[in-house]
Amino acid sequence: MRGGAQSHFMRCSDENYYVVKFQNNPQHRRILVNELLGTKLAAHLGLQTTPVAIIKVTWDLIWLTPDLHVERAWDGIRHQIPCQPGLQFGSRYPGNPHHLTVFDFLPDKQVLSMRNRNDFMGMLVFDLWTCNTDGRQVIFGRQEVGAPYQGWMIDQGFCFNGGEWNFPDKPRRNLYDRKVVYEQVQGIESFGPWLARLESEKAARALWAIAKTVPPEWYEFDSDSFRRLLEQLDCRRSKVRELLWSARKSFPDFFPNWT
Repeated sequence: MRGGAQSHFMRCSDENYYVVKFQNNPQHRRILVNELLGTKLAAHLGLQTTPVAIIKVTWDLIWLTPDLHVERAWDGIRHQIPCQPGLQFGSRYPGNPHHLTVFDFLPDKQVLSMRNRNDFMGMLVFDLWTCNTDGRQVIFGRQEVGAPYQGWMIDQGFCFNGGEWNFPDKPRRNLYDRKVVYEQVQGIESFGPWLARLESEKAARALWAIAKTVPPEWYEFDSDSFRRLLEQLDCRRSKVRELLWSARKSFPDFFPNWT
């Protein structure tokens, strides 16, 4: 698959297809933590993401499948390294790939008619909260010709600043490049449903509950660092309104109807 994590597209034992990121991906082992934790938190806020799973990949499968490798470069030479066996992160393809084609770009007219266009406002809340240092990635698809497209918010790997697990806030980075999605914003109240969920104590409980589902080998059993990440996330729930106002003040052209 495309992307710096060099993920692999795999059919799993439940007969579904997944984009699988391996522990020894070139970006960082913590990327798997970010993907699982971030995607489940986004879903808790009511946003349209793809289902995620912990995928067990055995050494036998890797040994029998030469394509299951990652590439690393040193001394100017690219080397192929087998994927590491064990528990990996999987993001489920939103349908049968033989019948559903997804795109990462749509013309503005089709974006405006999307079934879940409001999710872009919710994802801005999420990306500011988690300090996603990668551009927002979305895939689009529809089950029938002529039906409105639906968007799925994918790739939370660089939430919490990737493998650094810190929060260098730069609101411009969290704005989706297609400004048309923010034309519906008329004020801070446009983000109200997602802010209300984020600021509730239910979100705090969900954060700690979801954290328990993360395999500790993904953060190399460094429970202190993982706990500090969760504590910072908990504290940041009250900061997102301020970050939204900062984005509006610094980049008013993204919000032409925010008066």
